[in-house]
Amino acid sequence: MSFSPRAHGPALRPAAVVNADIRALWAAAGGALTREERARYEQLLAEWEAAARAEVERAA
Repeated sequence: MSFSPRAHGPALRPAAVVNADIRALWAAAGGALTREERARYEQLLAEWEAAARAEVERAA
């Protein structure tokens, strides 16, 4: 599955929610990610960056 974050879309989750998913992923992995977990982490990170950027733009 390919992930492409949208800058301004209704599907965009809040950065805090995505951050919680990132923290949960790391906690469940015990600090060492498998290849699949690493791919999921990179997807979540891209989603978090897009969400954070959109939140800053909305606040401006």
